[in-house]
Amino acid sequence: MSAASATATWTALGTTASVTVTDPGALAAARSAVHDELEAIDAACSRFDERSELSRLNARAGRTTHVGPLLLEALETALRAARLTGGLVDPTIGAALVLAGYDEDFVRLPTGPRRPLRAVRVAGWQTVALDAESATVTVPRGVLLDLGATAKALAADRAAAAAARCAPQAGVVVNLGGDLAVAGRPPPGGWAVRVTDDHRAGPGAPGQTVSVRSGGLATSSTTVRRWAGDRHHVLDPATGLPAAGCWRTASVAAATCVDANIASTAAIILGRDAEAWLARHDLPARLVDGEGAACAVGAWPAEPVAA
Repeated sequence: MSAASATATWTALGTTASVTVTDPGALAAARSAVHDELEAIDAACSRFDERSELSRLNARAGRTTHVGPLLLEALETALRAARLTGGLVDPTIGAALVLAGYDEDFVRLPTGPRRPLRAVRVAGWQTVALDAESATVTVPRGVLLDLGATAKALAADRAAAAAARCAPQAGVVVNLGGDLAVAGRPPPGGWAVRVTDDHRAGPGAPGQTVSVRSGGLATSSTTVRRWAGDRHHVLDPATGLPAAGCWRTASVAAATCVDANIASTAAIILGRDAEAWLARHDLPARLVDGEGAACAVGAWPAEPVAA
C-alpha cells in the first residue's frame, strides 16, 4: 500500500474487512461508510441469521415475496452470475451447503467429523422467478437460496463506492476476505496487493504481488474455508458436492469485484477447462494447482523467476 495511506481493519461478514485510503484524514468517514454497507448487506443477505431478509424469503419458499432494493440487487447479481457461467455459480445451492455441513456461520463450524457427504440435486437458478419491476421473488418450495458466492463481492463494490464518496480526492480500496474493490484515485503505480491462497497470510506467504489501479480482484480458494477435514465451500452445482477440480486457488481481475468473483468461483469448478474459459472472456487470472504451481492466464503479469 502507499506510504501515505491509512488502513482500518475489523471483522465483518464472517471474514476480515479492511478499507485503505490515500487521504488519512478521510479514514474515519470511509470506515463508517464501509461499515454501514456491510451491515446492510448482512441484514439483507445472510443465510445464517433468521432475522435477515434472505432467511425470511427462504422461509416463504413456494410463495411470491416482495423484497427490498438491496436484496433485489443481490438476487439480480446472483442470477446474472448463474446466467453468465451457465449455472456454474448458482444461488440455489443452499440445501447442498447445509447437507455438506455448512449450516451456520463459518467461524462456528465444528472441526471434527460431520455426517457423510452425499450428492444432492440442485434445483437450478432458472427455477427462481424474479420480477424487478414489482420487486417480487418466487423461490420454489424446497429450495434454499445462498448468495455467498456473490453478495460479499457486491458488498466490496458498494462499500468502495461509498467510501470514495467520503473522500472524493482520494483513492480507496476495500478488501473483504480476498474480494477487493478499488475506487477513486489510486496511488502512483496502483495498489500493491499480495495474492495468496489465504487472504489472512502475511506479505511473506507464497504468492505474487500485483498492482491494481481500478475495478476489482477476487480470489477463490479451496484451502481456506474448510471443515471436517476435506470439505470446502465451493460446491459444484452439477453434483451438489465440493468441487473436485485441479485448482486450489483462482485469482481473477475484472471491471468489478462481482465479475472477478464470478469468474474465480467458476474457475475452481471448471478445473482444466478454466484456462480456456477465462481466456475466451478476456479475464486476467492466476491459477494455482494442488502442488502450488501457478500459471498466468491472459494479461495477468508473469511472476519473477527465482534466482
